[in-house]
Amino acid sequence: MNVADAMTPREDVVTAELPGTRSDVLEYLQERSFSSVPVVKPTDDGLEYRGLVSRDVLIEQPDEDQLVMLMDDVPTTTADTTLPDVARTMVEEDARRVPVVDGEFEGIVTVTDVVHAIAAGDQETDETVERYASTDVNTTYEGAPLPVAERELSYANVPYTVALDDDGRMSGVLTEVDIIDVARIVEGEEETGNNFPDQDSQWSWEGVKGVGSRYLPTRDIELPNGPVGEFMTEEVVTVSAETPVQEAAQRMISKDIEQIPMVTGEQLVGIVRDVDILEALYE
Repeated sequence: MNVADAMTPREDVVTAELPGTRSDVLEYLQERSFSSVPVVKPTDDGLEYRGLVSRDVLIEQPDEDQLVMLMDDVPTTTADTTLPDVARTMVEEDARRVPVVDGEFEGIVTVTDVVHAIAAGDQETDETVERYASTDVNTTYEGAPLPVAERELSYANVPYTVALDDDGRMSGVLTEVDIIDVARIVEGEEETGNNFPDQDSQWSWEGVKGVGSRYLPTRDIELPNGPVGEFMTEEVVTVSAETPVQEAAQRMISKDIEQIPMVTGEQLVGIVRDVDILEALYE
């Protein structure tokens, strides 16, 4: 298969146009559960591709409003590139969505598109998931406040966390998509004088600040303070080490998920991400 066989064509791609603001993109990400949105600029010769704005950047740069300052520089591909070649690019460049560009913006091919081809048998592989699973699993406590879990995802640089109950057993999975779904932008004023955290909160990690007494306008992303257990997915899809890659891909597509915990019995032993199984196409 080539990229042309798997990609979403330009007319079906949700895009943001320059000039634009973060609010436009946040709305798209919340409504469609995308990981990023292509940014284009209309010209006399068609739509000129300019970059991608990802959900990671929106959370990491809450004070930046202009799309031109939020865009990531990601690799592009062409429609006649083979699917294994674009899969290699996705893995090596850590790019979930690769714009298809040939003079002008033609569409986009995603990790999910490639996983769909694996699930359908269009790109065959006889491998099992054990080879592509990571034994380093990001976890959090199901009772942790959501803002704390979001910071854990950011510091770990992963799009998910496996929630653990009081006995240390897996009780659910929380993803960036879950967080974006409940995020909202707030505006107001913040005093940058002596800021004392809540001394009664065991989750307070911000030290005492003393940087004068003045007010600055703020624009930030606000998250609910409820526990992870309120926002996570409790019915977790799992695989074993012997699960074929194609079967894992089918579960990802049917459940619309990007990662699957790997278990032995009821014991969590690893995590299989959709981008990991792409390696089965070109190794």
